[in-house]
Amino acid sequence: MIFIKLITHGIIILMALSVEEIKKLIITSIPDATIEIKDLVGDSNHYSAKISSKIFNGISKIEQHKLVYKSLQGKMGNELHALSITTEGK
Repeated sequence: MIFIKLITHGIIILMALSVEEIKKLIITSIPDATIEIKDLVGDSNHYSAKISSKIFNGISKIEQHKLVYKSLQGKMGNELHALSITTEGK
């Protein structure tokens, strides 16, 4: 699947993110993360992720999920359409 985002001086073509690209983004922000990602429908666009990290210890699920979304650097809703997240501390 290809996403097209129009800009003032042309067109930028945004490709859907692969499992490895998602993992790389998360590991960059959460280095000790253990990550399991599944492509839910085989379209490289609908994923579920289970992420474990010490950084999640002692913070709410909402704060844990915010950290994960922040690690995706604005790609959620653009190159990445759907991501179901499960987080836990180590």
